[in-house]
Amino acid sequence: MQFLRMLAPLALLAACQPAWAQVDVSLRMARKQFVAGEAVKATVTITNHAGRDLVFQGDGRVSWLDFVVKNEGGEPVTLSARNQFGAVRIPAGQTMSREVDLSRSFRVRTMGTYSVYAIVRLPGQHAEGFLSNRLLFSVTKARTYWSQKVGLKSRPGQTREFRLLSYTGSNKTSLYAEVIDDRTGQALQTYSLGEALLFRKPQATVDGKQVMHALFLTTPSIWAHVRVDVEGRLLGRDLHKRGAGSEPRLITFGTGEVQVAGSIPYNPDLEREVKGKTHKISERPAFVYE
Repeated sequence: MQFLRMLAPLALLAACQPAWAQVDVSLRMARKQFVAGEAVKATVTITNHAGRDLVFQGDGRVSWLDFVVKNEGGEPVTLSARNQFGAVRIPAGQTMSREVDLSRSFRVRTMGTYSVYAIVRLPGQHAEGFLSNRLLFSVTKARTYWSQKVGLKSRPGQTREFRLLSYTGSNKTSLYAEVIDDRTGQALQTYSLGEALLFRKPQATVDGKQVMHALFLTTPSIWAHVRVDVEGRLLGRDLHKRGAGSEPRLITFGTGEVQVAGSIPYNPDLEREVKGKTHKISERPAFVYE
């Protein structure tokens, strides 16, 4: 009887905490190196092993999903804005993933190494929760390859600065577009345009509608043409191949319009479709002569 009385509290404790240690939280990042100002994206994945549906939601004081970011000295990074995550139901045995941009909530523009982990809480949990693995990532500064300031036509007295940045890491060079608000000196947007081969000099200019155009070699035979507006929005990205007797180049017309000259537009999806419809000689049916 004494043995049974000792087991009773343990059984009650197990019944009251069916979800503890039965929720897996993992964190991953597609990259571990970021240019200062660009989005620092991480994906948190939650798997429900509790044997019943679980609902994750905040209570107005504590969010059900939080992140802890620390600098290389182990000090917490200042929280600039708190993310608001809506309620989520995860059925028993199911997994949910959510991508977040850490740069929207934490001040991670300073060069250095950072660590991050996620905390997932069930209703009623506050300081405690389910912790993910810890990841390391670094923030570095890119080199300004080209820049040009423009006065905003829609807002007289305000200016923007377009920048084309280059960053070399892991033996690869990537180009970045950045738009700076001259009032604050802060970047409105910074993002990668893709890998670039610099044995052909990238070209950049601004058209009459205050759109930045950049043209650069992305593979040994393909150029990329991207357009970015004064708010940092990517307006388009086209691919081009070398034309007859010349290489692709940006030209500006008297109207202020900018186009790519000396090129042949390239659509990889269309090329794959054409190749898929092309048969080898060995696949052709035999001719029957009468």
